[in-house]
Amino acid sequence: MSVVAIPTRRHPGVRPARPRTGPTLTITLDLAPGPLSPRLARLVQLLGELAESGEGQLRAVRDATPAPPPTTAAPSVGADHVRILAGSRTVRRGDRVIALTRIEYELLLFLAERPRRVFTRLQLLSSVWGYEHAVARTVDVHVRRLRAKLAGSEVITTVYGVGYRLADEAAISVDHSG
Repeated sequence: MSVVAIPTRRHPGVRPARPRTGPTLTITLDLAPGPLSPRLARLVQLLGELAESGEGQLRAVRDATPAPPPTTAAPSVGADHVRILAGSRTVRRGDRVIALTRIEYELLLFLAERPRRVFTRLQLLSSVWGYEHAVARTVDVHVRRLRAKLAGSEVITTVYGVGYRLADEAAISVDHSG
């Protein structure tokens, strides 16, 4: 059974401040140039997994100009290849632009940037929608619409009894520069 939480209505036009859900912990790591030690690499990996699970945020602060993030897959020339252009917030399949809603775009980008990870509906609600007080099946509706718009290319896989993830065979890349 799904439950929808509807807050009591306040004065019109005034949005109440979002309450903090817990204490904040900030971890600052000053890293020397070069490869990370195995223990430090494991710590960074665990912090990333914690953030991706929806239980926190991970932000890297760089003093130098950051290198462009790696794409999730090597770009292919095929007509079924999906390219996410993060700078312009557009999605292309071959030469054609796919019109997506804001949530569909955010959902596709979230999954494309985290391949081989399975996310529950509640994790997706928290990470993509930004809240958890909605019907968990909302995610199903948006995944179904996204699959319909990207018909012909298998992009999102259902992990029955768990949630969703990016398909292993997904021909998709993320371009943060364009």
